Amino acid sequence: MLVATGGALGAVLRYFLTHIYKTFFLSSIYGTISVNIIGSFLIGYLITSDIGNNLSENFIKFFLIIGLLGSFTTFSAFSYEVVDLINSKKYITSFTYVFISILMCILSAYLGTLINKF
Repeated sequence: MLVATGGALGAVLRYFLTHIYKTFFLSSIYGTISVNIIGSFLIGYLITSDIGNNLSENFIKFFLIIGLLGSFTTFSAFSYEVVDLINSKKYITSFTYVFISILMCILSAYLGTLINKF
């Protein structure tokens, strides 16, 4: 139940955020990269935080990390968008998108873990 509820909420949040970005930038790639960076940061933060002292471990693991953030981040959407860019012969944009997504998501997860060390 925790995974399903968190998943539903994460999917709705992702939809709203990507819709807002698409309204301003006329492309969904900016929304996708944003939710992946934000989600990666929050996963890194939650994995190493002391928030477990106030919330149950099951709530954090199943609702927040697997459910909410698992559905909030969008690797399948990212994959589709890269293929679409390649098919549109936008090779530099597709390479830049892949490079920034991978680098920034890993860096964001790492920064999320560092915050809890201060």
